[in-house]
Amino acid sequence: MAADVLEQHAELLHAYARHLGAERGRSAHTRRAYLGDIRHLLAFAAGQGIDTIGDLRIGDLRSWLGAQADGGAARATIARRAASARTFLRWAEHTGRIATDPSLRLVAPKRQAHLPEVLRQGEASQLLDLAAARADDDDPIHVRDRAMLELLYASGIRVGELAGLDVDDLDVVQDVVRVLGKGAKERIVPFGTPARRALESWLAVRSRLVRDDSGPALFLGRRGRRVDTRQVRSAVHELLSHLPDAPDLGPHGLRHSAATHLLEGGADLRMVQEILGHASLATTQIYTHVSVDRLRRSYEQAHPRA
Repeated sequence: MAADVLEQHAELLHAYARHLGAERGRSAHTRRAYLGDIRHLLAFAAGQGIDTIGDLRIGDLRSWLGAQADGGAARATIARRAASARTFLRWAEHTGRIATDPSLRLVAPKRQAHLPEVLRQGEASQLLDLAAARADDDDPIHVRDRAMLELLYASGIRVGELAGLDVDDLDVVQDVVRVLGKGAKERIVPFGTPARRALESWLAVRSRLVRDDSGPALFLGRRGRRVDTRQVRSAVHELLSHLPDAPDLGPHGLRHSAATHLLEGGADLRMVQEILGHASLATTQIYTHVSVDRLRRSYEQAHPRA
């Protein structure tokens, strides 16, 4: 059944994938997630005897989301799939594939607000000290890992943005890096002296990993190819495993930590928004809640009448 549905809608899905990539500038990861959601919707519709997207009604969409809720799907998953359906059906209407968009009144459950877990400033320092100590063995991979962690924490860039950096994106005179973010939007992000020193150490040994197919990639793997996000995550998790009291975070946890520590240090919220590349200030405001939450925990631990 699922294979038949995908074959029947192959041209539609291909056109939608092209739209997401070429016109909306969505990343490969986002395209896969959106297309997976739409395949799920089409398979559900086929099971209800609906063969074309033009026959979908608001009740069908609600039944689809309700079936997922009954099956134990997380609220965040249901909310994302509802958003995927709205985006897809809006595109289908604009391109004349359906007469009217049935998702206009579709309401999904609100995502539960989860404050991101972050490192304390002392834990971040311990992590980077550990990376520096390990880099003293002159293994270029360890030197690279130190530079990657320093840059992630110093700049708050996303792991995909880090993996996509080229050598020319880095300016160790001005201490800034040019980043290509979501929606192919470019921004300039500053970093500090410790990150610059780690990056200079990496650039000094990078040539030892360069191969014919290395290209301009800033960070390379053992075989000389551009690092992928999995390698970056592995490096972060491995180093954090040596800090028993620290939360087990990935690269995105360093991004959360950088934003939180900037605000704790008195940085302006809009400046943090610019550094992180958030389209909306509301997205950045979650870090003010993290800071207040940590302030309250410290107060309750320290004040005799808390």
